Amino acid sequence: MTSTMNRREFLQQSVVQAAVVGSTASSVLYSCSRGRTAGPVSRPNILFVFADQMRASAAGWMGNEQVRTANLDRFARRGLIFDNAVSCNPVCTPYRASLLTGLYPLRHGLCVNDVRLNTELPTIAKSLKAAGYDTGYIGKWHLDGDKRGGFTPPGPRRQGFDYWAAADCTHNYMKSHYYRDDPTPIWIEGYDADHQTDLAIEYVRTHGTERPYCLFMSWGPPHDPYQLMPKEYKTFDPREIKLPPNCQDEQRWREDIAGYYSHIEALDRNFGRLMDALEKSGRADDTIVVFTSDHGDMLGSQGMQKKQKPWDESVHVPFVLVYPRRVAAGRRTPVLFNVPDIMPTLLGLAGVPIPRGTEGCDLSDIVLGRNSKGPASTLIANHCPFGEPIPEWRGVRTERYTFVRTRSGPWLLFDNQKDPYQMNNLVESASHRQIREELDRELNGWLERTGDRFEPREAYWKQFGYQVNEKGVVRYETRVGIHDL
Repeated sequence: MTSTMNRREFLQQSVVQAAVVGSTASSVLYSCSRGRTAGPVSRPNILFVFADQMRASAAGWMGNEQVRTANLDRFARRGLIFDNAVSCNPVCTPYRASLLTGLYPLRHGLCVNDVRLNTELPTIAKSLKAAGYDTGYIGKWHLDGDKRGGFTPPGPRRQGFDYWAAADCTHNYMKSHYYRDDPTPIWIEGYDADHQTDLAIEYVRTHGTERPYCLFMSWGPPHDPYQLMPKEYKTFDPREIKLPPNCQDEQRWREDIAGYYSHIEALDRNFGRLMDALEKSGRADDTIVVFTSDHGDMLGSQGMQKKQKPWDESVHVPFVLVYPRRVAAGRRTPVLFNVPDIMPTLLGLAGVPIPRGTEGCDLSDIVLGRNSKGPASTLIANHCPFGEPIPEWRGVRTERYTFVRTRSGPWLLFDNQKDPYQMNNLVESASHRQIREELDRELNGWLERTGDRFEPREAYWKQFGYQVNEKGVVRYETRVGIHDL
């Protein structure tokens, strides 16, 4: 790429490059299944529900004894729990781009928030639509550039989704809005996750009789503001919160976690309503339902907040898949499952061809119980940290270990089995030297496969044409009604 190539030209070229890499380069870490299908007799519906910033340790079925997730716990018992699901780049826009495209960030080009996804890339919705699916999206989008309050018009920028009840990004849960097919915002009265669930219930009730559907619903909570909800929803007392051992006992963390858990409890009630509607539709057995999150939240662990970090509170996410017709209930798997794997796995389960160039792995054989061996490691990274003084980092997570390095060298090594709160950094431990070296080689394999030269963030700002401020943040506008047609 020459220095004069603009972002659009680069991304157009990346589509071709990704296709070549995806079709010719087999990962040294795992032989991914691509381009084949699982071949079901009939196409299942797909209902993909994800929260924003919900860490895995905040789920009852993942061992949290404080948060009340009765409906989600019941749901988890009905299907397959991925105990080691991670967010490859734990921040909103990069996750969402990888979710839809099956590509890692340096291939789809979205390494920071508030940049627009290239409309020429293959996406899960485009693939399903071509296979005869109705497609729909409800909630937070965050893939349409720097106009957070703006309108995403029908057409290519919706990336294959036809039914639309979405806004690019808003976390004002008590004064939220969304758009349909014209630029007039529709204002929501009350807690927006309640209304978004109402829309999803209506969609499930009215679709799936003639053609299969794929509906994505993206809730904003439990992302901060942690206290922004109806008063009656605030059901956790900060004084009774049990802090994890890697979090100092401070009032702010207690208050934040109490609000965070209250948001999760509200989502749990809504998820229960949605599952009831699916059962009443008569199509539950033939519907793949996923519950997950885009990334986690530090919430005071390691003395930090929010995301972008390599610790498990930031990168480890809940992931449950239920498909009664074909997936046995009551299963858990330690197999590593990363964001780019979601698109090819769902397409594999649906019997829909996986686009050439997809980087993620089709793990449908794992889901269906045909295979139990997954990747040896999976990639985690932050190419362009923004808004906070943290270094660029790359790492791998295995079923047991987390290894991370910065541009200066090895940074973190945790034994997640013996040290689940990641309080003992083993990176300088002489007894773990061999493990560190093995994981370092694993990481090198991932960097080679994803075309990552591990450059400073400024190189990617230039490469992708990001316009950022002094904190590395893409400037965005939040005024409702501003839209770039």
